[in-house]
Amino acid sequence: MSVNPTSRWEARDYAANAAFVPALGAPVLALLDPQPGEHILDLGCGDGVLTGKIADAGAEVIGVDASEAMVAAARARGIDARVADGQALDFGPEFDAAFSNAALHWMLDGDAVAAGVFRALKPGGRFVGEMGGDGNVARLREALYAELAARGYALPADDPQWYPTPDAFAAVYAKAGFVAIEADLIPRPTPLPAGAAGWIRTFRGGFMTTVGVPEAEQAEVAIATQERLKPQLLQPDGTWIADYVRLRFSMRKPS
Repeated sequence: MSVNPTSRWEARDYAANAAFVPALGAPVLALLDPQPGEHILDLGCGDGVLTGKIADAGAEVIGVDASEAMVAAARARGIDARVADGQALDFGPEFDAAFSNAALHWMLDGDAVAAGVFRALKPGGRFVGEMGGDGNVARLREALYAELAARGYALPADDPQWYPTPDAFAAVYAKAGFVAIEADLIPRPTPLPAGAAGWIRTFRGGFMTTVGVPEAEQAEVAIATQERLKPQLLQPDGTWIADYVRLRFSMRKPS
């Protein structure tokens, strides 16, 4: 199993340009409804902001993430965070619940993720979360691809993120053994505090590296892509809005 090479993070940059990700995670955290004494797995914990909120509810929480930098940031918050590939989880049936926010779309082997979460849960355990869904950031991706193609870069045939429809997502998790699966798409236009260029540097820096864009050119590509997006995403008041579409889900392991 290999970690998605486009999933590359720097904790300080993420905190500056992507703080909206955990900030907008309140509804899915409410759906989890962590209880005192529960043992909960946070899959793709990032820098631990939401993991800490789960712990604040009185739960015993373990966070896992494939990024060493993000795990270090989570540990600095006092989180029990571990470097691990979500596609190769090795936990036994020890968790009352699993949680994931804005992470599953980076894990391309959905079957392996689903099987690992299923193994990690106790009978009757629940899995709740949110990820990018079908149509997520379509305009941002289209503009970046157009800019890279114009500069002569060869682009992959498929996007290196998994943005499924609810039916496709549910099929993967039903195959793993989950029941009572609910999955819904939620369009969520999202303000970008650092503009489209900041979003591209933070969320697509790893992708640009994999297609061969030198580090020294990536900021220039991000700015040029932002120019392409002005007619679509720049608002009259000067703010930028991204075309986010979230897939929010809940399910449980049979008792």
